[in-house]
Amino acid sequence: MSAIKGKDTKPELLVRKFLFSRGFRYRLNHSRLPGHPDIVLRKYRTVIFVNGCFWHGHQGCKYFVLPKTNVEFWSEKIERNRNRDVEEQRQLASMGWHCITVWECQLKPRVRQQTLESLVYTLSHIFLEDRRVKSYEENDENFMLASDIKVEYDKLV
Repeated sequence: MSAIKGKDTKPELLVRKFLFSRGFRYRLNHSRLPGHPDIVLRKYRTVIFVNGCFWHGHQGCKYFVLPKTNVEFWSEKIERNRNRDVEEQRQLASMGWHCITVWECQLKPRVRQQTLESLVYTLSHIFLEDRRVKSYEENDENFMLASDIKVEYDKLV
């Protein structure tokens, strides 16, 4: 397993090249964030994880099949990966980051363009929502200010 790359994988390069061609600028594998996300877009407060279907246990995917040998080891390993992914995304969400996961099977040539276009749409939506002017509702409750309190000074002496 030491020969398995964790950075600069083919699916990750596809996503990075597409985002760069669309004008998105990003950082790679940011070490200060939980999980060292594959792509970090600070302007959008968004991180993108590009996950392999086998290594991260993509449910319902035809590319995720447990090996026939040493089944217990592989099932435990993949379950640990899933739990770690969920925990890292919770931590990032609590820090105010949006998390997007792109699966390897979504980058196959048949559905690649649709996946990448929806990624751009999602990033644009996040950007606009975060910068939307939020209206504040007026409270009808009467709060007394310090200047509203009437003190009779001649009674205090």
